[in-house]
Amino acid sequence: MQLLSNSLTDQAPIPEKFAFAAIEPDTHVTLSSNINPHLAWKGAPQATRSFAVICVDPDAPSVADDANQEDRELPASLPRANFYHWSLFNISAEQSEIREGSHCQSVTPKGKRGPAAPDGQRHGLNDFTGWFAGDADMEGQYFGYDGPCPPWNDSIVHRYIFTVYALDVATLPDEKDLSGAALAEQIKVHALDEASLTVSYTLNPRLAQG
Repeated sequence: MQLLSNSLTDQAPIPEKFAFAAIEPDTHVTLSSNINPHLAWKGAPQATRSFAVICVDPDAPSVADDANQEDRELPASLPRANFYHWSLFNISAEQSEIREGSHCQSVTPKGKRGPAAPDGQRHGLNDFTGWFAGDADMEGQYFGYDGPCPPWNDSIVHRYIFTVYALDVATLPDEKDLSGAALAEQIKVHALDEASLTVSYTLNPRLAQG
């Protein structure tokens, strides 16, 4: 399989309009356009019965206590963990493209509704659900796509891996756990093939200038 995009270039920074937040000199960050990127795929196996898409940041801090703190940077040596930004599944086997902006066009405080998505598709929860827990202005269930928002004091540039999977089932049989991590495991069980694009993003001005 091959994954293509009019929005993204493999191994290059993701454009700001596809991010959740952007650099703002006075306040560190400001909300960005948060538009889902265009994705298109080809070369799926003949036995494909549906597709699924996952976007994950494998460079999220495993301990976030020092994230976004004025007087320190998160060290590169800090153990890292997956942070899921998007899970979309039950995509028809006849579909081969996701249009830019078709699933997200802005930041939605407290999260977008789900899991229902257009054309009978389904969205999982992304990890902003846990990240904003306890924040009165932002906490809620975050379904669907929400773009990059790495800690602005992180000393590493984060990677964002978009993967499309060709599945051997028309619908995922078990949706009891809609977290990105649980859906990713279930999707991999049914995957016949996959293809990925990897992009990068930082909110640390020092790294952005470098």
